[in-house]
Amino acid sequence: MTTPMRRLRRRLGEDHTTRLQDLNVRCHVTAANNFLDWLGDEGLTLKTCTQTDLERWMADPTVSYPDETGHFVRWSVQHRHARDLTYGTVRWTGPLSTIDSEKRWADARRLLNDDTLPTPDRVAGLLLILYAQKIATISQLTVDDVDFDGDTVSITFGTSPVVLPAPLASLVRELVATRRGKAKIGPPEDAPWLFPGGQPGRPLGDDRIGQRLHKIGIRPKQDRSTALFTLATEVPAAILARMLGVHIKVAVQWQQASGGDWAAYAADVSRRNGVTETE
Repeated sequence: MTTPMRRLRRRLGEDHTTRLQDLNVRCHVTAANNFLDWLGDEGLTLKTCTQTDLERWMADPTVSYPDETGHFVRWSVQHRHARDLTYGTVRWTGPLSTIDSEKRWADARRLLNDDTLPTPDRVAGLLLILYAQKIATISQLTVDDVDFDGDTVSITFGTSPVVLPAPLASLVRELVATRRGKAKIGPPEDAPWLFPGGQPGRPLGDDRIGQRLHKIGIRPKQDRSTALFTLATEVPAAILARMLGVHIKVAVQWQQASGGDWAAYAADVSRRNGVTETE
């Protein structure tokens, strides 16, 4: 028999999955809109855009959602809205930048202890470098994703809540109690977003979060790679996927790149559960 609590947990999991799907759609729509705006600013359209124009856009280090834009470009060519454009997919072969674990822990200590930095920036930075969260995911976090149970604070990125260590838990408590966007009027309890933005009812944009993290010395792409690479050496792929909200294939790829051999772990779990390989 399904208990009310189990039904509630299942519903919460479904709601969280739906919100992640909505976020994915918004990212793709935003990417398409940004690229079309750029074309307009350059006096171009999808029809008149050349491969040289596209590569000029791709070379700009400030562009957002390059992968999602790639999907849009390929879709446009397939449906003949554009022509002679190539935005190839790249097979992931591991992290391209240096995996700097020392910097990761130095940044974590600084964000945990430097109370001259804004609390939202400290929390966002720690979620990225400790839990490998994308900026797009961080910007969409709500207060409902945080759970307070006595002295324990947990946050849900995927389907399993993550219990936060005491120093970060204190910062998250402070953020929930004091968060307020520039356009916010009224008590923080009225705002659902963990990182409220300047527009009423909207979260802080991921581009803005990225700018603020860069300003305090956090390199979102490189530092997230380091975090995910390091976590993949410590946690089995299936648990990593549930905990961080990443796809299982991504978790497996990072696990393989990190050299973490979790086959022995899986075999040990099977033995402890009384399951043999022939069953």
